[in-house]
Amino acid sequence: MDSNQGTYVWETLDRNVQKTSGAGSRLIETTNAFNPSEASIAQRTYEAAMELGAPGILYDCREAVRDIDLKDEAAVRAGVVEAYGDSHWVDVDGIVAAVMDPRTSAAVAYRFYLNNIQENADGWLTKAEWDACFDDGDDPIQPGDQIAIGFDGSLRGDSTGLVGARLRDGKLFLLGLWENPRDPKQPDWEVDVLAVEAAVKKAFESYRVEWFYGDPPYWQEALGRWAIKYGDDRVYEFWTNKPTRMVQATERLHSAVAVGDVKHDGNLDLTRHVLNAVTREVPQGILITKESPRSRKVIDLAVCAILAIEARADAIADGRMQLKRRRVVGF
Repeated sequence: MDSNQGTYVWETLDRNVQKTSGAGSRLIETTNAFNPSEASIAQRTYEAAMELGAPGILYDCREAVRDIDLKDEAAVRAGVVEAYGDSHWVDVDGIVAAVMDPRTSAAVAYRFYLNNIQENADGWLTKAEWDACFDDGDDPIQPGDQIAIGFDGSLRGDSTGLVGARLRDGKLFLLGLWENPRDPKQPDWEVDVLAVEAAVKKAFESYRVEWFYGDPPYWQEALGRWAIKYGDDRVYEFWTNKPTRMVQATERLHSAVAVGDVKHDGNLDLTRHVLNAVTREVPQGILITKESPRSRKVIDLAVCAILAIEARADAIADGRMQLKRRRVVGF
């Protein structure tokens, strides 16, 4: 995966094998079933072989029947036997016990023990749900469109992002991303503050920005200046560390995706961040977070998208959306 530099390692190995394939070089990949949200090499190989029919790839996979009842011991045992085939050394009883252990999540059981392609159970949005909101480009974002903006900023940490949402249809699009490369050669990496300022300026000049929500930590002074420059009736602070309000905003985007009330243009960075997000339950409801504090799978653009959709909702509630009227001429 990109998050652990695995993609770079695989691409290096693959290039070397391709260069010496005439001399008999071959590359063998072995893995558990992949998680579609991770954009892993295992997924790329599967899609190349099974969906695109790429020549030169021998793909072999054994997996259990999908959606086995994990409480039915006989069904689980049959699934394990099917998945492991002639691997006679496997402890079938031990694996069955592991699958049926109440501490084992369904996602882990299906993916790691029954070899089913499976997303994490605690993922916030599935790839299928997000892909269903993809807009193929027939109605692109245009200069002058009314939009709302969500901003989540850092200085040296994960990422700083800027995401727009068109008012009339909730179409999300990327306005800017400054992501820590986690490169040992750049230990002192910092966000290019001037580039962020330029992106905000360009957004206000290019579009009719009706509502802007920004998370203040590290950027409170900048948000204050933007409010003075672009209007304090357009630029607002939105503290994402206030759980009640953030839970409501998170649920708004999640529900909008579920019912098709939001779109996106397929931006790979936005998609990656959204699919990286996992859920965290708090007394007020569900929030999103990284899979672990040290994880390189960042989610900042997902936070921006949540703020953008919340800003869109508040702009519409405030009566700021102006629908284009079609002129009718009578004869």
